[in-house]
Amino acid sequence: MLRPRPSFLSCFALAGALALYAPAPSQAEPLNFTPDWREQNFPRLTPNRYAAQGTRLDIVSDQAVSVIFTALPESRWSARDANWTWRVEQSVPPTDLRRKGGDDRNISLYFVFMDTESARRAGPNPRLRSLLGNRNARMLVYVWGGDHSRGEVLDSPYLEARGKTLILRGAGTGAHAETVDLAADYARIFGSAPAALVGVAVSADSDDTQSAIRARVSDMVLR
Repeated sequence: MLRPRPSFLSCFALAGALALYAPAPSQAEPLNFTPDWREQNFPRLTPNRYAAQGTRLDIVSDQAVSVIFTALPESRWSARDANWTWRVEQSVPPTDLRRKGGDDRNISLYFVFMDTESARRAGPNPRLRSLLGNRNARMLVYVWGGDHSRGEVLDSPYLEARGKTLILRGAGTGAHAETVDLAADYARIFGSAPAALVGVAVSADSDDTQSAIRARVSDMVLR
């Protein structure tokens, strides 16, 4: 028995009905540099100077080092990709980023992960210092600086097995747009899928080489 073909209008109506139940695409909003970002300084060392304006962060580092950090709300814990632009107008010299005490770099971006249970236990606004010492935290550190080639993955002299340094740019000046696959890099380095992306940090480091940095990070988007 032949079945009547559905009319164009009925197909259109069905498609519209299904669209009502389809999940909405996720909205990837830029990460703003707001007063929620907190600076971590180090004893006896001069801190950097940061100037934030919306999605843009200007960095001035004169024989200095410090880190600024923001905790992410739970609505952003599922982010698995990141992109941003960065610019360096004055650069530190090339250094060996595997050596503690001689590892100056223009910019480092830290992406901090934890398992969901540990993330909730850490609370809604943990400090970076507590996360750096937390055995359940894992960190991907993307760097512009050092005497290394793009794509190299280095042991961190500070984070031990909890973090790795991923080279995106060697020491020098310029401006670039970057896109990183956080999930793929995490799986390649730590051997499992990431759980919760709980925070992001930015640092610049020029104290060991007694040099200076003029740099900027802007338009960071987490997806």
